[in-house]
Amino acid sequence: MSAHKIPARIYYLIFATLLLLTMITVEVAFYDIGILSFPVALGIACFKSTLVILYFMHVRYGTGLTGLFVSAGFIFLAILMVFTLMDLNTRDWQVQPDESGISLAAPFDHGYGIGKQLR
Repeated sequence: MSAHKIPARIYYLIFATLLLLTMITVEVAFYDIGILSFPVALGIACFKSTLVILYFMHVRYGTGLTGLFVSAGFIFLAILMVFTLMDLNTRDWQVQPDESGISLAAPFDHGYGIGKQLR
């Protein structure tokens, strides 16, 4: 099996694109775009990770088996994220103001002293 040779200019172009996307991510972080902040940052991060996986990990020029293993990794990552978010949604959160009047989201104190640490 012969290795696929990728020209150095492709690596430089991908590197420049990653740097540009990093600068865009930092710049977008300073703007208040409301609820779109997280999806925009996540979209840029997904695009950057796709570039790294395809070119620096040589998945683009790999065999179908390589793509299968990468896809399996993403499926397991999605499963872990879904279970984490499902667990997060089952937590019992309540907004409790502190002495300065600022509201802090803190868990209920079920006798373990968790709520007392945040006050």
